[in-house]
Formats: sequence, C-alpha cells, structure tokens
Amino acid sequence: MPAFTFPPPPPSPEAEALRQEVRDFLKTELAARKPVERAESWTGLDPEFSRAMGKRGWIGMTWPKQHGGHQRSALERYVVLEEMLAAGAPVGLHWIADRQSGPLILRVGSDEQKKILPEIAAGETYVCIGMSEPDVGSDLASVRTRAAKVQGGYLVNGTKVWTSFAHLSQYMILFCRTAPVGARSEDRHGGLSQFLVDLRNTPGITIRPILALTGEHHFNEVVFQDTLLPESALLGQEGDGWHQVTSELAFERSGPERFLSSFWLLIELVRALGRDPSDAAAAAIGRLTSHIMTLRRLSRSVAGMLQAGENPALQAALVKDLGALLEQEIPEIARTLVAAEPDRGSTQAFAATLAHTMLHAPSFSLRGGAREILRVIIARGLGLR
Repeated sequence: MPAFTFPPPPPSPEAEALRQEVRDFLKTELAARKPVERAESWTGLDPEFSRAMGKRGWIGMTWPKQHGGHQRSALERYVVLEEMLAAGAPVGLHWIADRQSGPLILRVGSDEQKKILPEIAAGETYVCIGMSEPDVGSDLASVRTRAAKVQGGYLVNGTKVWTSFAHLSQYMILFCRTAPVGARSEDRHGGLSQFLVDLRNTPGITIRPILALTGEHHFNEVVFQDTLLPESALLGQEGDGWHQVTSELAFERSGPERFLSSFWLLIELVRALGRDPSDAAAAAIGRLTSHIMTLRRLSRSVAGMLQAGENPALQAALVKDLGALLEQEIPEIARTLVAAEPDRGSTQAFAATLAHTMLHAPSFSLRGGAREILRVIIARGLGLR
C-alpha cells in the first residue's frame, strides 16, 4: 500500500504571534455583523473588508513581494484564514484568487498575466474558476467547452456552471479542451488547457445567475459563444491544463474552509444550550469539537506539505471529504438538541443561523469535488482500486 501520512506541521512562532493581531482586527471590523451574517462564512461579500485585508497584507501572503505579496509562510496564511472563518468574516470576493488562482498564475503565468497579482493582493481584483459544466459533474476530464486555435488566438464555445462570483469577478481561470476536433487519445487528461479570461473586456460572454435555496446569488452559468481569446490568454503550455488543475486542487480542498462552514452554528448551539447542558448535549458538543480539532490537525499538516513544495492531493481529498461530513452533520445534530424551528428571518440567533446553514449544507459535499469523486481519488491513492 502506498505511503499515506500526515506529518506534523512545522512549528511557526511567527504564525502564532500573528493570531492575536488578526483577532484584534476582527473584533473591530466585525463588531456589527449579526450571527446569521457570520454564518455565511466564506461566501460573505464585502469589498471594503477585502480591501482592508489587502492593506494589512493578508491577501497573497505567501507570494513574492515583487508581485504584491509578502513572502510569509503557508502556516502564517493558515492562521489568518482560520481566524477569519471562525469569526465569520466576509472573505468571498478575494477568496478564490488568494487560495488557488494567484498561486497558479505565479507558477505558470506570463509576465503580462502576473501584472494582476498586486491588484489581487490589494483586495481590488477578483477571480472565478470556470471548471464545472452541465451534464459533466465532477468528471473534469469530460469537459466539452472547446477552445479552437484560430488566427489571432482561440475561439471558445461552451458553458460553465456553479461558477462562484463570476458576476462580480474581473477574471476567470477557464478550463477547457484545446485538442483539435476529431483528435483521438487514450489519455482522457490530454488536450486540456487553461486560460486567463478578462470577463469585463471580452465580447461573447454571458453570465446568468443561479440562485441558492436561500435566494442568494453566489453561483452563475457562464456561456461562451464564439468568444475570441488572444494567444496571450493561455496559461502555461497548451495541453498542460490537467496537470495545472490537479495541482490547484490541493489548495482548494485542504484549507480550514473545508470544515468550518458550519462553525458559527456550533457557536450558537453552545450559546443556546447554556452553561448546564444535558449529558447528551455535552457529549454531542464534545464529539463535534474533537472532530474539528482532528480535522484542523490534518489540514495544518497539508499546509506544511504545501509550504515544503509537495503536492499532497491525496491528503487534501481526505480532508475535504471528512470535513464535508462534519459540516453537514452539525446542523442535523443542532436540530435534535434545541427545540427551535429554523427561520432565517428570526430575531433569535440560533434559529436564524440554523436555517441558513441547513439551506446551504447540501452543497458542502458538492463544491470542490463531489463526495463520490473524492472517494475514488482516495481509493486509487491507497491502491484499493
């Protein structure tokens, strides 16, 4: 069986020294934020907050200074992220670019493409990810959006769905097929490429909202119809898209956002239970807390591996799968412990937060890779299939 370990994350006194600074910042910045708003976690949107984080140097923390970064460690970045999520900070606008798009552009982008990195680090520029498609699900190797090589660049046709914040983003990382029509290959992962698309200044792109159960507009359908992208939009080498995407997924699947989406409901549950909970309630809270502590240990281990330049895609898939299970379990347990009807419009913090989390919970096992796909990755990584 292949080696499958979660080594202890390296010590980082600098990261722990940063923690109180972040908490002091959040105490002031989020003072007026309601519990149900804090429950939005990493889907919360606030341009002013993103800019304030940029001024603090808390976006693009690990990037080189020449590209707007601050050359801090992955573990320092981890501390900022977990404190933001635990406090319910609205980090949604800059989240994707900071987490994976920026590192991708740093690694394979051209000098011209890298010019957007300081804007991202300042909290001024946002990037969305064009991966999922209708009738494809989590099988990214089956994407049908095609970029055909033509004079002057690439002609793109196809549709992307579940594209978070495309309506607010200036750029998209587009994953599509560049192999010529009729090209045959036994390698399903060949002939795929990624592009940096300027959503504001490129004709032929239509963005339509997909509303969540709550009525919120986070997701979008993005349609490309005879969209001409310049050759300079290609990220890295043509045909390297699959390798690029799989490298990104370790960033996307391993962070604290994969087990803290329901965290504010847990906080409100503890408050609702009071200082003298029943034995069953105390046992449930202890169990959930121990699971969070374990997932945090695994997640920080992945951060340490990323800092060391490794590609812990297998470990990240496990963190994401176990984290989604916990995130979906918290609202179900909360319902059994407190006699309150979920009501997002309620003035009672617990009832409002419970309603919000329940409506979003079905998506937790879909975003970042469906549970079934993750378990196939884990099984293959362990040599079980």
